[in-house]
Amino acid sequence: MTNEDYSFQTRLLHNSHKIDPATGAVSVPIQHASTYHQADIDQFGKYDYSRSLNPTREALEDVIAELEGGAKGFAFASGMAAISTAFLLLSAGDHVVITEDVYGGTFRMVTEVLTRLGIEHTFVDMTNLEEVRQAVRPNTKAFYVETPSNPLLKVTDIRAVSELAKATGALTFVDNTFLTPALQRPLELGADIVLHSATKFLAGHSDVVAGLAVVKDEALAARLGFLQNSFGAILGVQDAWLVLRGLKTLHVRLLQSQQSAVKIAHFLDAHPLVRNVYYPGLGHHPQHALQKLEAQGPGAVLSFELEDEEALRAFVSHVKIPVFAVSLGAVESILSYPAKMSHAAMPPEDRRKRGISDSLLRLSVGLENPDDLIADFEQAFSYTKAGTTVK
Repeated sequence: MTNEDYSFQTRLLHNSHKIDPATGAVSVPIQHASTYHQADIDQFGKYDYSRSLNPTREALEDVIAELEGGAKGFAFASGMAAISTAFLLLSAGDHVVITEDVYGGTFRMVTEVLTRLGIEHTFVDMTNLEEVRQAVRPNTKAFYVETPSNPLLKVTDIRAVSELAKATGALTFVDNTFLTPALQRPLELGADIVLHSATKFLAGHSDVVAGLAVVKDEALAARLGFLQNSFGAILGVQDAWLVLRGLKTLHVRLLQSQQSAVKIAHFLDAHPLVRNVYYPGLGHHPQHALQKLEAQGPGAVLSFELEDEEALRAFVSHVKIPVFAVSLGAVESILSYPAKMSHAAMPPEDRRKRGISDSLLRLSVGLENPDDLIADFEQAFSYTKAGTTVK
């Protein structure tokens, strides 16, 4: 029986970096060296300078490639560093078709940086394949998919978009931050590059900022590897080790958080003070069936909309358990306000057009007892009533 025969849960622990071959250590060594002695003037060793390759970072890159089923992995200083470097595969005059309610940092990169480089873009509702097809131009070179999307949890048909991209001669990028390879493996569905903010579920403890990319084939890996070395936004070795450690518990963390998210989503969906709940685990979600087809679960992130901003303010000021903060995917539940946090870079008119209202909250469910979270939410709701605050 080889590693490939193991379940995903087992491969998190038993992979190509299970033990250190030099010492037998069951933890990947942290190699701080920035440079390496070369014994020969004509032929250098595998490592020469840590921006180009470092043993600790390489271990993380190998492991994420194994878990995503790709040819090569790359570790970056942040999720946005991974996304930005992938976008550098494009050239002036190219065009990108992109998910409309994409993460605010990606929106900023596309609208304020790529445009200066002469790279065009079209935002579309990627749940509508006809709209995606109509957005294609002769110079379309990439489709950027975020599924489930942030913060409205729309689900895109990765396989269908990837097939369209191949017919167009374009690449498919998929941000897999919300689900991770534990629940969704875009490369197996036809994508070319999968991207992660490893800050979130992969590391899982709100103590590291990191980004990862995995490429399907060697030729594309060589191109992205060249950009990683040239651009230089690499992940430091301490952070690489923290992500490796976090990965070992990914399965149990995400399983528990997802089970709790399902329970909380149903509670919110039935609550009279909640206008809308956005979560693909609910049967009435428009892409519920698609999510079950292409992923192994709905994940642990959901969004919900209250009556108005006043009700939201009352709720946030009285809820006690979740951290009210930027980010997601941690052991503690995190409540976020997209309008002023993750999507602050998106102008108000663009947010409204996408359905990201000023009364929308995003919840990343952690490892607390879900009944405690529900009780906490119930007491916070008691301070509000539809459209007003209880005095």
